[in-house]
Amino acid sequence: MVAPPRPVAGDDAGIGDDGRVTEYVLPRVPASAGALLHDGDGGILILKPTYKSGWTVPGGQVEEDGESPWAACRREVAEETGIRVDAGRLVCVDFLHPRPGRPGGVRFLFDCGVVPSGDRDRIVLQEGEIEDHRWVAPDEAHRLLSGPVGRRVGRALAASGVRGTLYLEDGRPVRAVGG
Repeated sequence: MVAPPRPVAGDDAGIGDDGRVTEYVLPRVPASAGALLHDGDGGILILKPTYKSGWTVPGGQVEEDGESPWAACRREVAEETGIRVDAGRLVCVDFLHPRPGRPGGVRFLFDCGVVPSGDRDRIVLQEGEIEDHRWVAPDEAHRLLSGPVGRRVGRALAASGVRGTLYLEDGRPVRAVGG
């Protein structure tokens, strides 16, 4: 439930062209950002985290301090693999519905292109968080990536070369949104 607006302290005259500035209690929706990193031979990079079962793509939570999804993607890829990402394209936005014990949230997936072979040979996994990595073909990624992550990645790879951004919910297309 959203609290009613209240004037910002010390704002007796109203500030800004849009009228009186008010403060709201906004709902919080967790967000994370991941990266599709390609090897140039049809494979993508997947990681085995230590803190959960299964495999995933490089990425992680968007920080509460105002970090953007793109900045989170770049930061997380660098932290988890040592790879520096300079360019990417938003290929998918996936809304996960909350479930018992899982907060749900919004997942952004960026296609960050081909990682040069020299960089692929120098991956440094984040100690304590990432225990292994693999470059895998899409069919193996589908087998190893769990639930919505696997569906999200599979749909993004299938739409490769198509301009635009996929919108999914729980890793599945939404018919009313062009899915």
